[in-house]
Amino acid sequence: MTLLDEIEACIPALRRYARALARDRDRADDLVQDCLERAVAGRSRWRGEGPVRAWLFRILLNRFRDQQRGAKAGLRLVPSEAMVEATRPGDQEDRLALREVHDAIGRLPTDQRAALLLVALEGFTLAEAAAALDIPEGTLTSRLARARQALRRETGRDGGPGDRMEVVR
Repeated sequence: MTLLDEIEACIPALRRYARALARDRDRADDLVQDCLERAVAGRSRWRGEGPVRAWLFRILLNRFRDQQRGAKAGLRLVPSEAMVEATRPGDQEDRLALREVHDAIGRLPTDQRAALLLVALEGFTLAEAAAALDIPEGTLTSRLARARQALRRETGRDGGPGDRMEVVR
């Protein structure tokens, strides 16, 4: 498989990640396009160290961070029709819970959201996610723990009565 084939195979995952980060379909599509343009233009600089997927996600995240630094906006409202819906229709309680989690993820700091989405949404291993974010695994683990704790707190699932978390080994 050529480098361009590997890049092409990553496009759906890049789009999911960009949409989750940017929380705006058009902005996410622009972000992916910019990422792909940079990857293809800079493919001669790719050293072949590590998976192409981690390299692409690092480019995308860096472009997102650049946009965040340049934006003066801060918080951004997302219309409810732009919300990602479940693949199967759920009852009203399921939809409210999904929206609550979606909103809580959107309120996470960018570094925590980026780490959580790579591991939880894209299924990266800790090593892959740390490589994509260009941080040590310990830092990634810390960001994941803080993100998960914030989500539990924001959604009212922070260990109250009847909320028991099991440790899976």
